[in-house]
Amino acid sequence: MGWNSWNTFGCDINEALIRDTADAMVSSGMAAAGYKYVNIDDCWMAPQRDGSGRLQADPTRFPSGIKAIADYVHARGLKLGIYSSAGSHTCQGLPASLGHETVDAQSWASWGVDLLKYDNCGQQNGIPATTRYKTMADALQATGRPILYSICEWGQNQPWLWAAGAGGHMWRTTGDIANNWSSVMSLLDQQVGLEQYSGPNAWNDPDMLEVGNSGLTYAESRAHMSLWSIINSPLIAGNDLRSMPASTRDLLTDPDVVAVNQDWAGRQGAKLRDDGDIEVWSKKLSDGSAAVVLLNRSPNAATISTTASALGLPASSAYTVKELWSNAVRASAGTVRAAVGAHDAAMFRVTPGAGADVAPMVVPEAVPVKPYVTSAAGRADVQTKLYNDGPTAVTGAQLSLSVPATWAATPEGSTQVGTVGAGQAGSVTWHLTTNQSALGAVALTTSASWSWNGTSQTGTGAGRFTVADPPPLGRTTLSDQPWAFADNGWGPVETNTSVGEQPAGDGKPLTIAGTVYPKGLGTHSPARVGYFLDAQCTQLTVKAGIDDEVGDRGDVRFEVWGDGTRRAQADATGAGGAVTLSADLTGVQVLELRVDPKDTPDFDHADWVTPEIACLGAPPPAGKSRLGDRPWVSMTNSWGPMERNRSVGEQAAGDGRPLTVAGIVYGSGLGGHANSSVTFHLAKRCTTLTTGIGIDDEVGDRGQVHFEVWGDSTRLAQGDAVGTSGITQLTANLTGVTMLELRMDIAGDQNYDHADWLTPEITCT
Repeated sequence: MGWNSWNTFGCDINEALIRDTADAMVSSGMAAAGYKYVNIDDCWMAPQRDGSGRLQADPTRFPSGIKAIADYVHARGLKLGIYSSAGSHTCQGLPASLGHETVDAQSWASWGVDLLKYDNCGQQNGIPATTRYKTMADALQATGRPILYSICEWGQNQPWLWAAGAGGHMWRTTGDIANNWSSVMSLLDQQVGLEQYSGPNAWNDPDMLEVGNSGLTYAESRAHMSLWSIINSPLIAGNDLRSMPASTRDLLTDPDVVAVNQDWAGRQGAKLRDDGDIEVWSKKLSDGSAAVVLLNRSPNAATISTTASALGLPASSAYTVKELWSNAVRASAGTVRAAVGAHDAAMFRVTPGAGADVAPMVVPEAVPVKPYVTSAAGRADVQTKLYNDGPTAVTGAQLSLSVPATWAATPEGSTQVGTVGAGQAGSVTWHLTTNQSALGAVALTTSASWSWNGTSQTGTGAGRFTVADPPPLGRTTLSDQPWAFADNGWGPVETNTSVGEQPAGDGKPLTIAGTVYPKGLGTHSPARVGYFLDAQCTQLTVKAGIDDEVGDRGDVRFEVWGDGTRRAQADATGAGGAVTLSADLTGVQVLELRVDPKDTPDFDHADWVTPEIACLGAPPPAGKSRLGDRPWVSMTNSWGPMERNRSVGEQAAGDGRPLTVAGIVYGSGLGGHANSSVTFHLAKRCTTLTTGIGIDDEVGDRGQVHFEVWGDSTRLAQGDAVGTSGITQLTANLTGVTMLELRMDIAGDQNYDHADWLTPEITCT
């Protein structure tokens, strides 16, 4: 445990910073919490070795020399770490230690150095990593001074297989961490399966902490600290200790969380369950308990649960569950559950057995019946739930729901749920309505109260649904439509430009292998962009590739997902051109475009270009439905728009009259003017069309039109009508038809061809 200068300061370091940081480590309580190492990263050394070939401190940054800094740090009960590289030069181009291992190790030992971070930059003369790192380990050991050896070869040669044997005490399993959530998650993913290689005095290292730095929210920092603790990562802070707020200090020094990391059994935690954006990580502890982290990687709040059995704990009538960040202690019959915010985690220690005086674990939650609703709907249904995971009942339970001011919530019946037994749940259904249904997320908060053992208790839970509209019918460019959600590894997702850097709007024209694309999405892996389709679309075609703004670097996988199922994927590198993906979206409610790194994500500026989506509308429901009430996919009409349930009238929309043929008024139908065409999406679900045809009375006895019914480019029925005749009936077999088209063609003088489809009705299964 300790601190490193690189994440916050880079090369902007000097001896005053190191001294002040050592003082802050003590005064903040971090030293008392277990943080001991004050590590100076790259840029401490002078540009040249001295006349004896020894490394020397930069005379401007460290005029007193490294030994004086070590003495200062040691006087405060701390230890000093130093940096070099197993190559010709460091990552910042300064002298490094390949070929100088013995003399450099002797220098560090003579200065009182306690830790070496040994990087992987510079020319390596074809010498394998195993040899380069073992040579330095031997040199350190030969000094006789105990120096903790941190191997930093970025996981390129699977150091977990050989680093301990080469003398390493900890070894980097990844590239460098970056100050953002996506980087933290990417490094976490790379730890899966490595737990077997970690143990006392031999640790996997997924890189330093970004806790408290500006690129992470408080919740993200809490999740970061929880996860690095449960996987036994070395806890090396990377923030400015001199000015950190109390909230950051408390995250870094929480005694229960640090205890999980430092547990003497030395077992690294592992991923127990992966449900996409919801994960469960666990670690067996030396006292027989288990630590668990419930991780929510998504941009939405979620309720996450696991069980004592899944954590590998023995059977018990009750378990003591301590929430490590809040210190709340509850009793559970076996389920461990928590409401976890977006990009956040809950961390618990679960121990078999619980006293009779420990209150039961009770968790409220707000659950929308549908996660997405359209703006036209103006309503949503929500269930508020109260889970009693404890071993005893609670009584007098009541639930309430808070919604934004533009929404109103009405309970369906009483909000009193009364007694909720052990292992049971109570619920209340709410109907929400609004007259201002703006697109975006609608936050929900449920408050609950209940009694247990004569005491009143309360809790809150969260949820949300999203107001989103599907793309318009027809073929459209997806990047022109509003997304339902977006998560990006670096800066925001950009529309019709590359991702650029972190500020919004700083991208360039989308360019892949020299070709400029006017439409698309600029992302940085790992990235997620989601669209609500409402089962109205059928096909996506898109090109994807690494943007030219990063040259020939970058290596990613593009994936198209629909409702949690991968529909298409392709890989791309900066050295190649655009790849093409095509996905069947039939029946998909939510489309998700994913970009994931195949290596370190530093240059993964990934573009989705010319994303074209075909949307035909939701297929008809089972039973009979009238086409005058159904959305059409496309429509052309020679005089004004086609009208629903009215005659065509004149050119203005909505100016028609009730559909009337030969004096009979029809309440349902389509009013058009030849030549015209209207198409409907049937999705092969329908069997029969029946319809009347005729010339509307608004043109008297004039007009002559030919009507045709087409299914997937095959004519299924036809008939003629004139203004002097009445209605004619048509019937068409629609079995196996995907697209239905109703056509009107001129059969005489076009000036009076005001023609009606009368009561057109389809039967579907």
